[in-house]
Amino acid sequence: MAKFVTIGERIHCISPAIRAAFDNKQPEAILKRAKEQLDAGATYLDVNIGPAENNGPELMKWAVELIQGNFDNVPLALDTANKAAIEAGISVYNRSKGKPIVNSADAGDRMSNIDLAAANDAIVIALCSNGPIAADNDERMMHCQNMLEHGMELGMEATDLWFDPLFVVVKGMQDKQMEVLEAIKMFSDMGLNSTGGLSNNSNGMPKNIRPIMDSAMVAMAMMQGLTSAIVNPCDQRLMETIKSCDVLKGNTLYADSYLDL
Repeated sequence: MAKFVTIGERIHCISPAIRAAFDNKQPEAILKRAKEQLDAGATYLDVNIGPAENNGPELMKWAVELIQGNFDNVPLALDTANKAAIEAGISVYNRSKGKPIVNSADAGDRMSNIDLAAANDAIVIALCSNGPIAADNDERMMHCQNMLEHGMELGMEATDLWFDPLFVVVKGMQDKQMEVLEAIKMFSDMGLNSTGGLSNNSNGMPKNIRPIMDSAMVAMAMMQGLTSAIVNPCDQRLMETIKSCDVLKGNTLYADSYLDL
């Protein structure tokens, strides 16, 4: 069994500090966030430059070289709606620690990001949606099947498509939580990898409750076969839960120091 893959979400242009760093090509805030997440145990780092309509390719190249150059070629998820920027980032990406991740494709307007991943021997996060959130698991699995077939027709390994059931907010969609967990089990039963934005689950909750809810959700999702998640690795409770679940699932060997590894 492979160890659970955490994708650190905190290099994101929605943060004023990170947006300013991207706008002015000032590395300090980006390097600080990268170090914090890696020190906390992140496997991959997500690099979200936003739409980046004007200077996307140049900006993504700069960000990839900056982060990989300072942190021993840490593997990255390249996150933007600008396809040319993703291709530019991949062109300077060092694969020694893992393939790049294209974040993300879906079964609608963004299906062509699967083509991009296939052409560049990359992993792609495949949202089980064609725009709106799927109404039920029949629809999720239809989108999953369409994207899986498309990727494999292009020569991709099935394991290089990481399927995202789309975690939904508990406040307002509490009745849909078990359905999301069942979808993860369906992916797992098909031998597929899965991921998703875990913190969507606790959106709108008080700050003190979010780590508790996210930890409960990740434990339940890992039990259903979730293989990865996009998370805030600086959430200590969450990371302790993931590491503990990895031990219980046999993904890592138990040692008294397992939380420090």
